[in-house]
Amino acid sequence: MTGRGLGRGSNGSAVRCAMSSVDEDETDVCGDLCTTTEGLCNTVVGVLGGGQLGRMLCQAASPMGLKVDVLDPLPEAPASRIAHRHEVGSFKDASAVRIFARGCGVLTVEIEHVDVDTLDALASEGVDVEPRPSTIRIIQDKYLQKEHFAKNEVPLADFVKLDDMDAAIQAGRTFGYPLMIKSRKMAYDGRGNAVAHSVDKLAEAVQVLGGFERGLYAEKWAPFQKELAVMVARGRDGSLRSYPVVETAHKDNICHTVEAPAAIPEATAKAALKVAEKAVGCLYGAGVFGVELFLLPDGEILLNEVAPRPHNSGHYTIEACATSQYEQHLRAVLGLPLGDPAMKTPAAIMLNILGEAEGEAGMAAAHKLLHSAVAVPGASVHWYEKPDVRPQRKIGHITIVGPDRRTVRRRLAEIVQKAGWTGDKVPPLARSASDDTSVTADNGYAESLATAVDELEAPTGEGTSGAGEGSLEGSGSVGVSEQGGASRSESTPREEAGTSYGTPGAQVGIIMGSDSDLPVMSAAAAVLEDFGIPYELTVVSAHRTPDRMFEYAKRAHKRGIRAIIAGAGGAAHLPGMVAALSPLPVFGVPVKGSTLDGMDSLLSIVQMPRGIPVGTLAINNAMNAALQVVRVFGAFDPAVSEKIVAYHKDLERIVLEKAEKLEAVGWKKYLDGQRKQ
Repeated sequence: MTGRGLGRGSNGSAVRCAMSSVDEDETDVCGDLCTTTEGLCNTVVGVLGGGQLGRMLCQAASPMGLKVDVLDPLPEAPASRIAHRHEVGSFKDASAVRIFARGCGVLTVEIEHVDVDTLDALASEGVDVEPRPSTIRIIQDKYLQKEHFAKNEVPLADFVKLDDMDAAIQAGRTFGYPLMIKSRKMAYDGRGNAVAHSVDKLAEAVQVLGGFERGLYAEKWAPFQKELAVMVARGRDGSLRSYPVVETAHKDNICHTVEAPAAIPEATAKAALKVAEKAVGCLYGAGVFGVELFLLPDGEILLNEVAPRPHNSGHYTIEACATSQYEQHLRAVLGLPLGDPAMKTPAAIMLNILGEAEGEAGMAAAHKLLHSAVAVPGASVHWYEKPDVRPQRKIGHITIVGPDRRTVRRRLAEIVQKAGWTGDKVPPLARSASDDTSVTADNGYAESLATAVDELEAPTGEGTSGAGEGSLEGSGSVGVSEQGGASRSESTPREEAGTSYGTPGAQVGIIMGSDSDLPVMSAAAAVLEDFGIPYELTVVSAHRTPDRMFEYAKRAHKRGIRAIIAGAGGAAHLPGMVAALSPLPVFGVPVKGSTLDGMDSLLSIVQMPRGIPVGTLAINNAMNAALQVVRVFGAFDPAVSEKIVAYHKDLERIVLEKAEKLEAVGWKKYLDGQRKQ
């Protein structure tokens, strides 16, 4: 192993990076980069760029005790307040980059539009640059990027370089229209793209992009059904670790929302990961890479482009994953073991906060949105502290985590509604698939969050107690009708007699074999209301309405139900039959009948065959069934978990108050008081 040279930490001590002398297409290991035994690592990470990505790199470094310096021309750059050191200077200026590099043990980037020639020269002199300058050079020029990936057999849309109008006209003939025209360099956030819908519009598209002298290329239109993204981490040894595939939704060519994980079949997710890893695998150096993909109607995955740094589509990882993309990038460039990229919450959605207006008006609008978010469970706000606000400029983001995709969408809808967003201000959502998540040209239509906002404002019927589509975290119930179905408001279309059930927005189904079980099962409804978990309550008899039971059990999970509480007396077949038909957890409540004191119901429910589990509670104890469901939800939802802790404290307080009273008045007076009650 030969040395690549000496970098210097900000304390002036030499930090040695022993590297393999290898070619670009081979891997190298930097086991000696961190030479201290105090803390995790003493190497200073130098970041070219101090924007929001640099800021979040600094935030990720802090808990690990790592030092991150930034080079940025703005004195009040977002990272300036929290960086270990902020050098004011341009990352495109050779002299500034060289001076900055002297105080760093390893250089990396938060923006690819840097002086790559200087990085190349520094690397040849022994300065450690990750990812490699050759990778940054490839990605800086989108046409070279396309050529590189095509050479390495990564699936892409067809493309061609445009030197003049004749080339553009020929591209239109070859690829057809609409035709995507793109700038080769300095293109991001939708800038540098123009669509020509016909040969007559070619000149206009070229002019919008600054003319052929700027450097253009054409790309065959990809009729994508979904826009997907994957964050892929590459270690110094060439190892790859990928985050879950996510869906992105754009408006005016700018990413507005990111939903994780993507609502796509497992086979499609595997195909997307394969393309993303193949793309990153043919690049050089360590770091985190943002990979943008297109999902076509036939299921094919095409690469759109790659960023050699943390990416907007990976912001959600801060709250939703075991290791954030920012911590992962630091781990990668320092040669530390790569962290676990798995999600630690079932669902997340990220909303970019974009400037709505110049100056104070834009600041006030953003402030209102942030205040709306902090009141919503599972929401985290990120404010970049940029020195000014401009229309369509990214100035912050909000990430919402929750137990499922539907819940986080509802929480986002509530934030948007409270902030007063309507019409064009409402952000788009990722495209939805059908209940079975199959992706076809017919069921992948784009949805707008405006629909969810409208549902929040919609009136609910008397029988729903606010648990319809208009309810977010509130409780709700469906009353038992005389026909044994679920009573609803007149505005809600009923299904045919005998099969009506379901409350939009309900997360728990409370079912019972007869309305005579309601006095027992109502305790479950009361608990769920106390904890703010939306539910539905109805009669489903295993013996008298078997078709209804079958349909309920088979469809419950597709309607958003996440757990079922089933109460039954006598033979008590309902919980077991529903558990046999549904993939959801089922909690059975034995209801005490007129004979055998409920023991027949208890034994019937608890003695299920192997492979068909039913969580069986005490006789007539629907309250504990609901509390068990709440505990399950709390394992994945911090807001619910906090309510459980508060509930336990209330129980403790009640018991202590009783003990204090007993000790104060004596057992005789205390007992007399109980008898009078």
